[in-house]
Amino acid sequence: MNNSNVGIYLSTGSASIVESMKRIDRNVRGILFIVDDDGHLNGSVTDGDIRRWIIRTGEIQAPIYRVMNHAPKYLFESDKKNAFEFMKVNYIKAVPILDINRKVCDIIFDSDDGYKRNTDKKVLCENSVIIMAGGKGTRLYPYTRILPKPLIPIGDIPIIERIINRFCEYGIQEYFLTVNYKKNMIKSYFSDLEPSYHICYVEEEEPLGTAGSIRLIDKKFHCPVFVTNCDILIDADYSNILSYHIESENAMTIVSALKNTVIPYGVLYAKEKGIITSMEEKPTLSNFINTGMYIVNPDLLVKIPKDTIFHMTDFASLLMQEGYQVGMYPVSEDSFLDMGEFEEMHRMEEKLNLRME
Repeated sequence: MNNSNVGIYLSTGSASIVESMKRIDRNVRGILFIVDDDGHLNGSVTDGDIRRWIIRTGEIQAPIYRVMNHAPKYLFESDKKNAFEFMKVNYIKAVPILDINRKVCDIIFDSDDGYKRNTDKKVLCENSVIIMAGGKGTRLYPYTRILPKPLIPIGDIPIIERIINRFCEYGIQEYFLTVNYKKNMIKSYFSDLEPSYHICYVEEEEPLGTAGSIRLIDKKFHCPVFVTNCDILIDADYSNILSYHIESENAMTIVSALKNTVIPYGVLYAKEKGIITSMEEKPTLSNFINTGMYIVNPDLLVKIPKDTIFHMTDFASLLMQEGYQVGMYPVSEDSFLDMGEFEEMHRMEEKLNLRME
């Protein structure tokens, strides 16, 4: 690595979890190394470490030193030539290089040598995906007066095809598309495409919401089912999401994304009698939002009422009211790509490096 770039992979232990997630998003390597004020290595933290912490505690403002691995693997400069073998043996994807003063002077990543860990992603071949593709996409007018929202291109590929292609990377071959608005255009597109995977169309006579149309599916599922909106992409390991769902014994898992919202004003904090105690200029509020991707246990789908407008959020509330466990799987803000509005659609194009000059 160019040593001038090392800093984007370093952070101090006092940085908050939210700040650390932003830094990991920016460096796109999924890891930070924690150093003291003089650059000495103190620990490491991955996006997975942060996710497990959030799931366990719900805290997102805690300092990152509470999350980090306090005994990270490292090499000295004299052993740098052994870095790739060292990573293979220790099953790590990055190793910091320390100088004689134990300061981080370089970082070697497994991909720097073209080395990729031998992982089998075809692990979800028994699972199915339900894609809600029946809405009118009114927020994307006038595009959706011509095309149904699922066929709006991101680059030169429709969003729904990008969603399916991502699931196909994990071996899923069965897709259920709930369709209504301009449904024949969607069916014609995939007919011309002649995909290798199987698509079953679930046709609504009237809009039934994001969950109601699931009851029209004439199939008994035997494995947890992915349910997703047709206008989002989640940049995460789908096999990890499923594993978490099963290990946590959730009835439903909602994929959630950290959303940082800047209040564009100075905020005043006050006590009794209107006396101001402090002020904060344009603070950022951090919350986890529903991305529109879910995993649901198959035996619970029958709880969705028939012939009724019913949304996935209604379904989640129903399950919780009946005592079932509904959990969340958090991803970072940049891992959630949404095309529901024009500004967000352009952000998706930029994230996927598809913007045309």
